[in-house]
Amino acid sequence: MPEKVWSKRYDQINDFEQLIATENNTTILKFFLHISKEEQLARFEKRLDDSNRQWKISESDYKERDYWDDYTKAFEDVLNKTSTEHAPWFIIPSNHKWFRDLAVSQIIVRQMEDMDMQFPKPTVNLAEIRREYHQAAREEKSDRRKKR
Repeated sequence: MPEKVWSKRYDQINDFEQLIATENNTTILKFFLHISKEEQLARFEKRLDDSNRQWKISESDYKERDYWDDYTKAFEDVLNKTSTEHAPWFIIPSNHKWFRDLAVSQIIVRQMEDMDMQFPKPTVNLAEIRREYHQAAREEKSDRRKKR
């Protein structure tokens, strides 16, 4: 693909993310789950040996490995050009799934804590609803007694 095409897309991505972050007050977190070439090959082996994973096998899996270095350069370019203050990339080492899950969850929790979210205040008359609840509960209890 010509550079003219993909380089324009970086600006489009950044503009879109800026728009939704500022206009819609949306928090954007982007995670790049990075595995090594060796780990990728080990996972391919598991796909071959485990019938529950064989659905993941693609004919292109091994052919695309020849382009590993090219893909790495492309990823680095994307990450560098589309990581912004309002939409940062987090590069997560993912050879070990337990670590990947821990790192991602900690980033999400930290972001949610920073947002200082609160439950909304009720918009109904709680005293009235509580009265109706207790009345319904008494009636239910009375109906059960009558059925005995």
